[in-house]
Amino acid sequence: MARVAVLGAGLGGVIMAYELRDILGPQHEIAVVNKGSKYSFVPSNPWVAVGWRDREAIEADLVPVFAKRDIRLHAQGAARLHPAENRIELTDGASVAYDYLVVATGPDLAFDEIEGLGPDGHTQSICHVDHALMAKQAFDRLVKAPGPVIIGAAQGASCYGPAYEFAFVLDKALRDAKVRDRVPMTFVTAEPYVGHLGLDGVGDTKTLLESEMRQHHVKWICNAKIDRVEAGRMLVSELTDDGALKTSHELPFAFSMILPAFRGVPAVRGIDGLTNPRGFILADKHQRNPTFRNVFSVGVCVAIPPVGKTAVPVGVPKTGFMIESMVTATAHNIARLIEGREPDAEATWNAVCLADFGDGGVAFVAQPQIPPRNVNWSSSGRWVHAAKIGFERYFLRKIRIGKSEPFYERLALQALGIDKLKAIKIEEEA
Repeated sequence: MARVAVLGAGLGGVIMAYELRDILGPQHEIAVVNKGSKYSFVPSNPWVAVGWRDREAIEADLVPVFAKRDIRLHAQGAARLHPAENRIELTDGASVAYDYLVVATGPDLAFDEIEGLGPDGHTQSICHVDHALMAKQAFDRLVKAPGPVIIGAAQGASCYGPAYEFAFVLDKALRDAKVRDRVPMTFVTAEPYVGHLGLDGVGDTKTLLESEMRQHHVKWICNAKIDRVEAGRMLVSELTDDGALKTSHELPFAFSMILPAFRGVPAVRGIDGLTNPRGFILADKHQRNPTFRNVFSVGVCVAIPPVGKTAVPVGVPKTGFMIESMVTATAHNIARLIEGREPDAEATWNAVCLADFGDGGVAFVAQPQIPPRNVNWSSSGRWVHAAKIGFERYFLRKIRIGKSEPFYERLALQALGIDKLKAIKIEEEA
């Protein structure tokens, strides 16, 4: 019997546990270590922040479904990973031993890297449902006392889609409240141009998003480095493409939501051979760590180098479908190791993204996510809003019933020509 542990129960971790159970069968032990027993659908947080969803609508209790699928849950959370000892130290002093480990922790939010940033400072966040609920209180205050708004993503951020999404969702919510005319909006981003998304654009996202910004009366500042945030004021240095100072901005605000840079969580950060300097997990093409060969990683915690050089540090996003392709490859490769064979599955890293704008949106498909690409497509329209709602309901149901990929999802992906796995290469035996 093999003992397989999953560290983290977010989008990647929960689906990882389900897929491992599917491929390994009942004879092997699967354990999940996570802080808490609830799964929260993070893509719905922009809606929570304007009151279109509440916590209960986007959460799922993992206890009953994990019990049904014979997956052991350690809800204390991890204090420290000890990969040389094949164990996870828990916050209560206990340990979880493993033969194989999948790190799926998600990120640590680096608000502290910019003075005054974050929920403990002067800006809001939609990275966690708790943050989104705090943002809802700030939104209510904005409706009662309208004023300038700043939305965006700080230097080093690697998740830009939600910033655009929230800007337009907020625009719609303010229009519904009949106060949009008293709320000037500015979008501040580390990206070199609108629609870069950390991917050097996908299809015509530059034109699409610039057009949406103009239509919704949102001004923007690119190549932006946030120097510090004070109560009601943000100090921003706008750089030229070669990194020189172009303009210094003092931006007043009554409400601001800024996505921070990400880094590895404290439980794994600083482990020699496991992580890069930012604490992200080093992985080869099979999602396997080069030093600790029984450790794999999926999702936001995976170290991926930036796409090209930019004046302000810009990270690479890990979209939901890209993460699921990592999960599928990892489950397959662990199963092969248990059978005494070498990994041979490689994730496609294809990106499929729906960015809802409240009454419309932008969708894109990048195959693979990192250029050069075989498919590089983007489109906008009201259909994206409906598709995002449908996906939210579908994905939460998938979590609640304990299925990693229902039959109808597989058929839909095949119809779209989107594959989770590259062709598997098997070395010929000598």
